[in-house]
Amino acid sequence: MEKLRILIPKGRIFDNVSRLFAEAGFPISLADRTYRPSLGVSWLDAKIMKPQNVGELLELGSHDAGFTGIDWINESGSDVEKILDLGFDKVRIVAAVPHDYDEDKLKSKKIVAATEYVNLAKKWLDSRGYQYRILRTYGATEVFPPDDADMIIDNTSSGQTLKDNGLKIIGTLLESSTYFAASRRAMENAEKRSRIEELSMLFRAVLDGRERVMLEMNIPKEQFESLSYLPAMRSPTIASLYGDAGFAVKIAVNKHEVPDIIPKLKKMGALDIVEYDLRKVVQ
Repeated sequence: MEKLRILIPKGRIFDNVSRLFAEAGFPISLADRTYRPSLGVSWLDAKIMKPQNVGELLELGSHDAGFTGIDWINESGSDVEKILDLGFDKVRIVAAVPHDYDEDKLKSKKIVAATEYVNLAKKWLDSRGYQYRILRTYGATEVFPPDDADMIIDNTSSGQTLKDNGLKIIGTLLESSTYFAASRRAMENAEKRSRIEELSMLFRAVLDGRERVMLEMNIPKEQFESLSYLPAMRSPTIASLYGDAGFAVKIAVNKHEVPDIIPKLKKMGALDIVEYDLRKVVQ
């Protein structure tokens, strides 16, 4: 079979994608100063690229699948198949200006807007009725105002960096996270489509596993009826204890529910409660 060609993003997204691959069973091995990591299987061929380029390369069909933020897919206008929202590296694409600037006054003149997101910026500025000139940046966009730009359009996770540089947010263009995406050409190939869907299934299983834990407990026979409701993904796993003394029960639950569930189970008669993490959950 022809290898599946995967694009892995460099920069801030790399660590989360690398961890995802490792937990799915494909640990990434990358030698210094190389852009061709090994994933430990013969059918995967990986290359490290900037996330800004991933969408366009997938559209061109030179690679089959890859990872990038939805912001860069929208910025490039790339026609790709969005397979799975991985939900990490969440950012907002925002417009920000110095704290003492008035938005109405900005609309009364031609402004300079500094950004890496040229296409997204143009659409937003046009929709808001600005007169503008775009100043394309290549990182550190927040340092341009007020000397070199009136406004920036940039990504932010918490907004703290903008505040630290004396800027305030006046609009949100887009909310973005990392996506697993594929070339439409690859998805038309039955074998490649099958491999991409298998990877997506494994990635989803890892992400679901991160959100859940397994609770095991023993429930005395006389207390079992009082535990009329046990939260679980579908239904609890229940087995009889030796000597018909009660029941051994397993339930998979969301992590955020655990602080509420365990005290309730204890009050209702559950004993020997054990919690442990799950590596994958395939539903």
